[in-house]
Amino acid sequence: MAAAPAAAGAGASRGRRLAATAAAWGGWGGRPRPGNILLQLRQGQLTGRGLVRAVQFTETFLTERDKLSKWSGIPQLLLKLYATSHLHSDFVECQSILKEISPLLSMEAMAFVTEDRKFTQEATYPNTYIFDLFGGVDLLVEILMRPTISIRGQKLKISDEMSKDCLSILYNTCVCTEGVTKRLAEKNDFVIFLFTLMTSKKTFLQTATLIEDILGVKKEMIRLDEVPNLSSLVSNFDQQQLANFCRILAVTISEMDTGNDDKHTLLAKNAQQKKSLSLGPSAAEINQAALLSIPGFVERLCKLATRKVSESTGTASFLQELEEWYTWLDNALVLDALMRVANEESEHNQAPTVFPSLGTSEEGGLPHTSARAQLPQSMKIMHEIMYKLEVLYVLCVLLMGRQRNQVHRMIAEFKLIPGLNNLFDKLIWRKHSASALVLHGHNQNCDCSPDITLKIQFLRLLQSFSDHHENKYLLLNNQELNELSAISLKANIPEVEAVLNTDRSLVCDGKRGLLTRLLQVMKKEPAESSFRFWQARAVESFLRGTTSYADQMFLLKRGLLEHILYCIVDSECKSRDVLQSYFDLLGELMKFNVDAFKRFNKYINTDAKFQVFLKQINSSLVDSNMLVRCVTLSLDRFENQVDMKVAEVLSECRLLAYISQVPTQMSFLFRLINIIHVQTLTQENVSCLNTSLVILMLARRKERLPLYLRLLQRMEHSKKYPGFLLNNFHNLLRFWQQHYLHKDKDSTCLENSSCISFSYWKETVSILLNPDRQSPSALVSYIEEPYMDIDRDFTEE
Repeated sequence: MAAAPAAAGAGASRGRRLAATAAAWGGWGGRPRPGNILLQLRQGQLTGRGLVRAVQFTETFLTERDKLSKWSGIPQLLLKLYATSHLHSDFVECQSILKEISPLLSMEAMAFVTEDRKFTQEATYPNTYIFDLFGGVDLLVEILMRPTISIRGQKLKISDEMSKDCLSILYNTCVCTEGVTKRLAEKNDFVIFLFTLMTSKKTFLQTATLIEDILGVKKEMIRLDEVPNLSSLVSNFDQQQLANFCRILAVTISEMDTGNDDKHTLLAKNAQQKKSLSLGPSAAEINQAALLSIPGFVERLCKLATRKVSESTGTASFLQELEEWYTWLDNALVLDALMRVANEESEHNQAPTVFPSLGTSEEGGLPHTSARAQLPQSMKIMHEIMYKLEVLYVLCVLLMGRQRNQVHRMIAEFKLIPGLNNLFDKLIWRKHSASALVLHGHNQNCDCSPDITLKIQFLRLLQSFSDHHENKYLLLNNQELNELSAISLKANIPEVEAVLNTDRSLVCDGKRGLLTRLLQVMKKEPAESSFRFWQARAVESFLRGTTSYADQMFLLKRGLLEHILYCIVDSECKSRDVLQSYFDLLGELMKFNVDAFKRFNKYINTDAKFQVFLKQINSSLVDSNMLVRCVTLSLDRFENQVDMKVAEVLSECRLLAYISQVPTQMSFLFRLINIIHVQTLTQENVSCLNTSLVILMLARRKERLPLYLRLLQRMEHSKKYPGFLLNNFHNLLRFWQQHYLHKDKDSTCLENSSCISFSYWKETVSILLNPDRQSPSALVSYIEEPYMDIDRDFTEE
């Protein structure tokens, strides 16, 4: 009798379980509704409780449901996979089951990357959805990681072939089923483990592709120094593997973008930098250092970047590689061309998979026949373009990192620049042909195409390489370096020390250096070309830093100024980005250079042309303010020189006459201060603040600072906003002190570009911020008491 309550309790418990099961299966007669099962499985995955895996069902039940639901037998296969993948299994049967599952998913993945995806993923690609829903993804992760488990001191092993099957199935599921990639990204130990699978050539491509997708959605960046034996792993890669590995590196060495525009303000950046200083180096910086510590890493990247097309792998093996390679590329790149080759012997073809297996002649997309030898030259070129695109990106990021000087030294030593110069015409800036390969579903002029992306990446690399660095003269050849020396000699000025120190064995060879080649294609570029912005940026970076008359004349002699003016005035460029890059380049080209102003006046030789030019300047001061600054600085220098040539230019040049007028300067000053505020300052528009300071510093030199401040006050009142402008300027200058007084690089740039000592910059700002209302050069003296608002706290913590 005493046992009765217990029995009753057991019965109640059993009843609750039955009720729960019935609810899961539709709640009637033990005949579940498939839709509810799928819903319960999805909820189980989200909560970790209830129905989560195929093993929770009987094979009989799954078979019966499969007849109605058309699950392609996937749940039953997963049930068998669970049973044959235990720790003591020999995995033979396990692998045969994977071979059955793989084609069911790969065909859906192929459809996904080649078709328009107008419907929901689950509805359109049911096999991968069911595979994930019944616990297939988690099971494969467990199988792959079995070698990390040690039983009685012995490590378990699974074959490369089985690992490859698991990776292919995982990737295909990630492609078709939303959320799978993010779930894998949360398994940090699994992500790190995946790197170890790249040691085998058989599994390298599948592993690298899966890692790239996972890192693309991972919230926190992984640290490469946590990857076991990273140095030996990378050192053992062949050149082909290293090129593909760069796709992964691109994600791990770039600072993560928050995607929030507010985070791009200087206030936010300063706050982030303060936080970073307390936290130490970022994951991206740690990863960059880890890579640079690998012996020969940068040298191998330079060799990859400068390898010629003819030096790539043999035709047959190369096409075999492309069987898998096309799946690695976004949107099935080269798929169409690859299929054209395959169709030459269509009687031998089998249906391709997203990850075709290499190793047997009849597996995968292409037969081992004479068709393999018919590899189009365009495919060879595209192969090199895709390799170089990733390699150049990694080199570019390293050039902008903390170890910039170390990277500069290495890529100079390994002759990256001469190598790229030799590739310029045939690969980097080659002419498009009708057979040129592009991304699937795109055209040759699409900004997403590999040809265009390579050109932009190449230009970004040149910009990073030249920017404020003496190595920029490696962009020239020996004859062009001699030309620089001759320009200095003729002008009776000292040669630039960096030119004298340039190692002539490391410069470009051939008839033209890389900078000259760039100028040639720049002039031929169509007006609407997306390259114009990057071309102008790359050339401008060569001029940045301390102004060099020889550098300017080198470019002026090649017609650069006339080309820029044609684009601004005659073609009336509409793109704001391109216009800004042209104005910045024009400013660097003309600054302090009398010959440049003579050329300007010769080209802008009518009032009509000059008015078009002024209209472009005034349409957006954020874009043109650097030119306004350079002309203002040049005018100040010319006015203090006693020289007939200078006097002639001062009397004839429309632009100098226009800038010399006080009303013009005041108009610029008023607008420059009015269009920026502390909370909206960015790296792009902070130049407006510095240009306004240049105008006031030059006024201070002439003891006219009080006059300019008084005129600003009058302009405020005339606009019916008393105090608004000067209060805003006061806040901007307070921020300026916080921003620049703790950044050596920024202050050096200001000093070099303006030829005004940074101490004079600091003194001028201090004078303007003087709290004494009796000071005629203090801003507060011109803000009436009722409108005073200068103590606002604008800092971000």
